[in-house]
Amino acid sequence: MARKDYRPVMWDAALEDDLRQLLRLAVREDLDRHHDWTTGILVADGAEARAVVAARAAGVVAGLPGAKLALEEYDRRITWTPLVEEGSVVAKGTKLAEISGPARSLLTAERPMLNLLGRLSGIATLTRQYVDAVAGTGVRIYDTRKTMPGWRRIEKYAVRMGGGSNHRLGLFDGILIKDNHLAQGLEQLGIARTTPAEAVRKAKAFTAERAAAEPALREFWDSMLVEIEVDTLAQLDQILPEGPDVVLLDNMPPTVLREAVYKRNAVAPHVELEASGGINLQTVRAVAETGVERISSGALTHSALWWDVGLDWL
Repeated sequence: MARKDYRPVMWDAALEDDLRQLLRLAVREDLDRHHDWTTGILVADGAEARAVVAARAAGVVAGLPGAKLALEEYDRRITWTPLVEEGSVVAKGTKLAEISGPARSLLTAERPMLNLLGRLSGIATLTRQYVDAVAGTGVRIYDTRKTMPGWRRIEKYAVRMGGGSNHRLGLFDGILIKDNHLAQGLEQLGIARTTPAEAVRKAKAFTAERAAAEPALREFWDSMLVEIEVDTLAQLDQILPEGPDVVLLDNMPPTVLREAVYKRNAVAPHVELEASGGINLQTVRAVAETGVERISSGALTHSALWWDVGLDWL
């Protein structure tokens, strides 16, 4: 049976729409419906210019199509010519693209365009470091929903450019049962909290019922993952017989993760295990070697350093 997974974020119309809205905000931040006064004073109207976008550090390039959109948002007369492939690993000093057009427009659009490249390439570069750290183990590195509001689709795209995998895009994109979902009970009314096993059964029954009731959407419901978070091996013992697609093992050290893998292999080998919680570049290899299939880390997006990229005039 084919492995089920969350949908990868592609460069598509939805992503471009998100990005264009962010770029319009960027224009408003810089110009506030006025003008770039410095450029207007010092640069002659009608002057043309050429420049190259260059890497100031080694890394993985992400966001080249977005840089083109950023320039277009200011002036569609600007020409953008990429010199490397999206997702490329480049050395310090590599020329990434050449741009040409009205000098005033190039100067005004420079910073938002570089900000976009710096942010996305920083995420891609950090992701590649995680992917390289677990090379040979077969483990896949996943992002999380710890993204900047409005930037999620774009930041998750950058994770893919770095060789990572995408966790669910939003709450609509899968069923992930976390401890706080199970913490809700109405003891005063005699209604007990839902157990982890009951939660998995409810989720699987729900997707099966919807698939049967909506034949046109059967593929959508059949492909929806049911994942559940557990904090202890005792909880894992309860839910493995229920057969969720993925079990998220939260904040477990490698010794406990190995025992979790052993239990899974004995009871439900088709269930994938995902390790998460406090994993960093120094610890990710040890986690990967425990036998889990997935490692998710919010650090890919919330802790990525800005990648240094600049504009050199020709």
